[in-house]
Amino acid sequence: MNASRTGVMGATRNGVIRASRVGVILRPRRDTEAFGNPAVATSAVTTGVPSPRRAGVRPVAFRPVQTPTSAWLPSAPCTPRLCLESTGSMAGVPRALLRLATLLFVLTFGIVLIPVVGRIPAAPRDRLIRTWCRTIVRAAGVRLRITGDTPPAGGLLVVANHISWMDIPLLAAVRPGRMIAKAEIRQWPVAGALTASSGALFIERDRLRALPRTVERIADTLREGSTMVVFPEGSTWCGRAQGYFRRAVFQAALDAGVPVQPVRIHYRLDGGAASTAPAFVGSDSLLTSVWRVVSARSLVAELDLRPVLAPGDHADRRDLAHAAQGGLRSPGPHAHPYGA
Repeated sequence: MNASRTGVMGATRNGVIRASRVGVILRPRRDTEAFGNPAVATSAVTTGVPSPRRAGVRPVAFRPVQTPTSAWLPSAPCTPRLCLESTGSMAGVPRALLRLATLLFVLTFGIVLIPVVGRIPAAPRDRLIRTWCRTIVRAAGVRLRITGDTPPAGGLLVVANHISWMDIPLLAAVRPGRMIAKAEIRQWPVAGALTASSGALFIERDRLRALPRTVERIADTLREGSTMVVFPEGSTWCGRAQGYFRRAVFQAALDAGVPVQPVRIHYRLDGGAASTAPAFVGSDSLLTSVWRVVSARSLVAELDLRPVLAPGDHADRRDLAHAAQGGLRSPGPHAHPYGA
């Protein structure tokens, strides 16, 4: 899969454009070496991003740039040079190559079977998708640990922080659902067909006037009893820092009267230390990011399913977005295995 950032909704406050977005990753923007939003980015760096010296990486001088004209494209201050750690060694290359070959085989096998799986009834189809996605994660050499509350049946909005291209199979391993994708992806070879076959909702990022219709389409999908999976930050972050949840998608949940389930995604080493190896940020290429993952040793992906936010408990989308993100800022109070 290739990955990018899409999103919705813009507002102006104190002269700074803030974007409220519906997001799914398809490829990182290449202008994130500098701050897309100086006001937000400076805060994120001073409060969430570790010192380059402590992280064991070379310091980088950031140069604020003009805020992007499109409010659909927020960017994070995270960059490969500042945030990402090196993984693996020459001795581990054979293992990494084997993992990469296995990963490609599993992906290809699943893509070939998409037309067949699409004809299977919903319940067994979801089981097959969960199994396939868990196999993708294992093929990459990543252990999956899921804790928290079992997702409820029926229409559900799943929202999560965004770190990596791997976030997508991780969430599908728990609850397969439809995602948001930019319209251009429909024309991409392989990735376009794969994204379309997954039932993704395509949006036109360069048409802010399409925002109300996008929210309406998401709400209609939720009313049908489907699951929508979105990354409201609208951009990937390294994992040591996080962005702000954009509010537009939460309006769809309120309109449809469905619950929201926040999910905290965290990557760490088996010894317990947090790891930025899976992060897909800035000018990072997909191949480079995949190679870091398959080269890493003892990488663990943790999904903490936070308590469901019931419809009607929050007055507006601002409160709902704040409540959803507030529970993801730190490890949850519960650590019982998912489904226990």
